[in-house]
Amino acid sequence: MQSMAAQNDLPEVQLDLKALYREDVFTDRRAGSIRRLTPVTADGSVDPTRPVLFSGQTQLLTPAGVLPLGFEIEAATLEEALKKFPDGVRVALEQAIDEARELRREAASRIVVPEVGAAGPGPASGGKIKFP
Repeated sequence: MQSMAAQNDLPEVQLDLKALYREDVFTDRRAGSIRRLTPVTADGSVDPTRPVLFSGQTQLLTPAGVLPLGFEIEAATLEEALKKFPDGVRVALEQAIDEARELRREAASRIVVPEVGAAGPGPASGGKIKFP
């Protein structure tokens, strides 16, 4: 009986019927891919009241390994998205480089704080051998 109770406690996951998209992926199998999300209604027909969305994906080989890049493309057509793809890669790469620099700065500026009582004079300090 407990397994049924546990199943009833699970959240109900349901798709939002007013926010459905059909996904198409276009790729040259070399430089990357463009994903087109076309809004659709619950019966699968195109929903003209919402915009088509485009995003790009690519991977760059770096000395640290493969760097995946994903980015939105503001475009009305696939042809326009294809033309804007190179600029999207450039902007996404610049953002990734900036984020890496910021992480490096944060790591370099961290201050190591000793634990309370780990250092200092007196019998309360830890880490010292004490004999009875």
